[in-house]
Amino acid sequence: MKQWIRIEIAVSILLVLGTLFFSVQIGAETPAAKKDAKVAARTAPAARRDAPTVRNAVANDKKAKAATPDAKNVAARKAPAARRNAPAKREAKTKASASATKGKSKKGKKAKAGFFEKLTPILLFLVVVVFILGRLPPPDFGGVDVGWRTSSFLRRRILNWLPLGLTYAFLYMGRYNLKVSKFAFENIAGADGASMMSNQDFGFIFAAGTVVYGFSFLINGPLTDKLGGKFAILIGAAGSCVMNLLMGLASWSLLTKGAMSTFLAANFVLVFSVLYAVNMYFQSFGAVAIVKVNAHWFHVRERGVFGAIFGILISLGIYFAFDLGYMILKGPGLIWVFLIPAILLAIFWVLDFMFVEDTPGEAGLEDFDTADASSGDDGPQLGAVEVFKLMMKNPIVITIALIEFCSGFLRQAIMQWYRTFAKQTDAILHLKDSFVYDNWGMLLCIAGISGGVLAGIISDRMFQSRRGPVAGLLYGVMAVCAIILSFTYTNPAVVGILVIVMSMAVIGVHGMLSGTASMDFGGKKNVGIAVGIIDGFVYLGTAVMSLTYAIILPKEGKLVGGKIVGAATQPENWIGWPVAMIPLAVIGFLLALRVWNAKPKGKEKPATES
Repeated sequence: MKQWIRIEIAVSILLVLGTLFFSVQIGAETPAAKKDAKVAARTAPAARRDAPTVRNAVANDKKAKAATPDAKNVAARKAPAARRNAPAKREAKTKASASATKGKSKKGKKAKAGFFEKLTPILLFLVVVVFILGRLPPPDFGGVDVGWRTSSFLRRRILNWLPLGLTYAFLYMGRYNLKVSKFAFENIAGADGASMMSNQDFGFIFAAGTVVYGFSFLINGPLTDKLGGKFAILIGAAGSCVMNLLMGLASWSLLTKGAMSTFLAANFVLVFSVLYAVNMYFQSFGAVAIVKVNAHWFHVRERGVFGAIFGILISLGIYFAFDLGYMILKGPGLIWVFLIPAILLAIFWVLDFMFVEDTPGEAGLEDFDTADASSGDDGPQLGAVEVFKLMMKNPIVITIALIEFCSGFLRQAIMQWYRTFAKQTDAILHLKDSFVYDNWGMLLCIAGISGGVLAGIISDRMFQSRRGPVAGLLYGVMAVCAIILSFTYTNPAVVGILVIVMSMAVIGVHGMLSGTASMDFGGKKNVGIAVGIIDGFVYLGTAVMSLTYAIILPKEGKLVGGKIVGAATQPENWIGWPVAMIPLAVIGFLLALRVWNAKPKGKEKPATES
């Protein structure tokens, strides 16, 4: 049986990697096409310059015929030469026109690559993932009775986590739309004439939100353990919906010079820091809710699969936030970057209210022992302070939290700054024309799904549901890639590949530790506080990242002709971006080695007297 499991894993890995490669190739421009476009761009101006000369030659010929005898003689001598040159110039004009038309045609085709075209590779990839998960043999439950795991249970479990998970994905969209909005705000002059949202401004606004997110778990974790995951997701979705609505209205006021526009322009960073921080408070309910609910629905031996699902949901959220967000920005505009997530969250609030239940028992099914840290604990729920102390004294939980601190830094260092780096250095590196830049959200989504699925399968099937080995392997990948990136980040052929591979690794780790290990070691009774501690460290790492890059990254100059100038346009000034990732990747790898053999242990029930 173990041999067949190894064969299934090998086939699964090959299918995932093969589909990843295929998906990346879809829509990618060939080198020849890119060369033609560049030639067309260079040739078109020359054609425009030559066109007046050709017209003048024809005009001189006509003038020669109508001129006085002396003038005719002079013009007649010039006309044949002009006529001889005219065909060559007309040919140059024709070729340039054809090249320009071809370039415009290619550009037009590229512009038509919309939502459904970019979504197709993701849907194909998800079909392959579902096929892989369906082909895997059932988990080894160690001889425990799993009569509760009926077909009706499995169907109801999907109906439970699917709307809950998609709500979490749209929370991501309402979280990272701040980064999408930066691409509009940085091209709008603020009260001082500089960009309304510079690199430093974004760093501070994002840091304010992530600090609030990190510390919110001190309140929201215990609250979720007490009131349930369904309560948490409803509160989180409603609050984030309202805050995105307010950010959309603020953007509308700035663009239309409406009510309070002068105040908003003069205090832009302060206002958006407050709005985004409150949004992130409500956002923090999302992770706690999805883990709290699913801790009751997944046995510890199948939680690697849930880790894969968690990674898929995160990845879809990233796609919605970035690729769909940029489409919204280029289409309906900046205001809708905030309003559309608000609308989607409102819709899914209703679906969650209708379908989500905290436990199988509340859905009319049988509750079961999940074999996690709460197994055998039939006593009353401990107080939040007491549980918090227990978690903080648990070396495994603290080690996982520290690993996730590194994950928070690395994940957002890539996701939040690659496109900014590419855009601001485009005059030299030309990364805005790359497939990775154009399909950033799609590639992050596919990479994240790959990392989550591979991590989940390997954890459950090869390492007997241990999460440490997978985290160690993926952190090793990140450390190697971060070192290589520091030497090659100015190489357009390499930088895109490296950041996608690093994204695959870090999302795989995040899904495995925040989504799965928090269930295992917190147990279904106390998972709210456990995921609060672990995910809180994730966003404290993100806050440190934001502040670090706000300080070390190059500053933009004032806008000149609507374009950014200054140190930020020079690639060599961005060396701090990849170098800062190296120590976090190495530390994360070493910490993962410390929990290589860690597994949850339930509370032993006292022996009964015969």
